[in-house]
Amino acid sequence: MKVNEKTVFAVVIAVSAVLTSCGEKKQQQMPSATFKTTTVSRKDLTLDTRYSANIRGRQDVEIYPQVGGTIKQICVTEGQTVRKGQTLFVIDQVPYEAALNTAQAALKAAQASEATAAMNYESKKKLKAENVISDFDLQVTYNTLLTAKAQVAQAQAQVTNARNSLSYTIVTAPTDGVIGTLPYRQGALVGAQMAQPLTTVSDNSQMWVYFSISERDLLNLVRQSGSMEETIKNMPDVSLALVDGSLYDKKGRVESASGVVNSSTGSVQLRAVFDNENGMLHSGSTGNVIVPTPYNQVLVVPATAAVQTQDRFRVFLVDKDGIAHGKVISVDEHKPGNLFIVTEGLEGGEEIVAEGAGMVKEGQKVK
Repeated sequence: MKVNEKTVFAVVIAVSAVLTSCGEKKQQQMPSATFKTTTVSRKDLTLDTRYSANIRGRQDVEIYPQVGGTIKQICVTEGQTVRKGQTLFVIDQVPYEAALNTAQAALKAAQASEATAAMNYESKKKLKAENVISDFDLQVTYNTLLTAKAQVAQAQAQVTNARNSLSYTIVTAPTDGVIGTLPYRQGALVGAQMAQPLTTVSDNSQMWVYFSISERDLLNLVRQSGSMEETIKNMPDVSLALVDGSLYDKKGRVESASGVVNSSTGSVQLRAVFDNENGMLHSGSTGNVIVPTPYNQVLVVPATAAVQTQDRFRVFLVDKDGIAHGKVISVDEHKPGNLFIVTEGLEGGEEIVAEGAGMVKEGQKVK
């Protein structure tokens, strides 16, 4: 069968047109684009990590009465600064004064009985020396004297107890500090077994600020320092953010770490100490402890240069021909502002797309 030359030529032209069309379409699918690029470099960084914190006075002492009775006098007000030994409350003293008087009268009676028994014993000793009485009679008299002496000792103990009980009616401050709330008023009946204290005296000259870090973070710190003692010693000064967002004007030091891990949260409690000479901090308030962590010569990339897919991050390297190639990287969980710290995937010196990485296609020409 003879093929027409015009037909063959038409087929060749058609195939050429199709191939040209496909090439143009492919080029249209991967157009070049302009993106901002940067060179990956190493930097020294200090990251601030915030932890929720509870603020407590260095010593919060709940004040309970040691004897029962009605409150006759309240000698302080809420928020007042007091000194150790200062009178806080006076409980009705009348029944305790009466008990002391009774105990003192009983002591005098016992002392009189002792004196009589002693005189009787001395008399019996003389009679025994003249063989007027037997040894048995003398021993009975001596035992009576011993009984009288014991009764005197017992009466003296009762006087001491009564005097102590009377002294307990005056409730004093066990330490310097600031008075908390006063839930009871004059005339209220109080006792040693009541559920709520009369008040709380807080030593606020220094404040203990408690915060928790994860067990993993603590283990990393201990591995770096070699021991828990060295970890606490080497921890930097920390800052305190107050509830209104302002920073407390004094730095604090971490003093101790709990030896027990909270099984429900997987965290360990640390305690920092802040001076509170101006009384700015109050026991029971909250805030945030800010712990600075230094990073020396770490690789960083802009956050806008990393594309996250689930738990993986990817950046686009730009080669010498301007072609973009995706690269999977690992980043530190602590993000310093608008940067990522790269732990794996980059060596430094690479050129990467710095902004709009989510719009870059693999193999795309980057201007």
